[in-house]
Amino acid sequence: MTDFIAGTPASGTPASGTSDGYLGDPEVRAEWDNRYADRDQLWSGRPNGALVAEVAGLAPGRVLDVGCGEGADAIWLARQGWEVTALEVSGVALDRAARHARDAGVEVRWVHAELTGAALAPGTFDLVSAQYPALLRTPDAAAERALLGAVAVGGVLLVVHHVVDAAHAEEAGFDPEDYVLPDTVVGMLGEDWRVEVDERRPRVIPEGGAGAHHTEDVVVRARRLR
Repeated sequence: MTDFIAGTPASGTPASGTSDGYLGDPEVRAEWDNRYADRDQLWSGRPNGALVAEVAGLAPGRVLDVGCGEGADAIWLARQGWEVTALEVSGVALDRAARHARDAGVEVRWVHAELTGAALAPGTFDLVSAQYPALLRTPDAAAERALLGAVAVGGVLLVVHHVVDAAHAEEAGFDPEDYVLPDTVVGMLGEDWRVEVDERRPRVIPEGGAGAHHTEDVVVRARRLR
């Protein structure tokens, strides 16, 4: 069974959105819809290796998958017994994810929204997973605060990003400093948090799918103490 909630915030609280219910910037949605529409499958279809490794010792509970894409992580988490809410800006990706979940026979709660527009109830999730998130930084640190705010007391925030080569980034025409990175998140953590993992490690590279050329990741896992 799959519960697809297009544009409905996980808290059930009304939030501003577009006429079709999407909660976020329509230009961001259009950009990602176009990326997914260009290919029948953008990612490998397998869960991210850092997620599998870091979740191994955690008791299943409520999890938020930020930027769930075509649903591989969300489906894997559901199979491990987690109660999954999966957030994504691309409706094209969510349609694929929902179909994959139906085929897998698992239940996932899909939310069509940007993280900062989703109106998630604070302190809701035992795990917040952001695997290679494309979250833009803003002067008010809205994305970082949304990530931290979603984690329940005793819960874990897991942020994983590729190690970005400056020359490659310049060639691709983007500035990594425009985006929320693991060290950005660590800089937001105060005494209410304990950093359990903050390291650079070789990446488990899946066969096929975009991003396969990246060989190293930065992994941050932090636990909310109070």
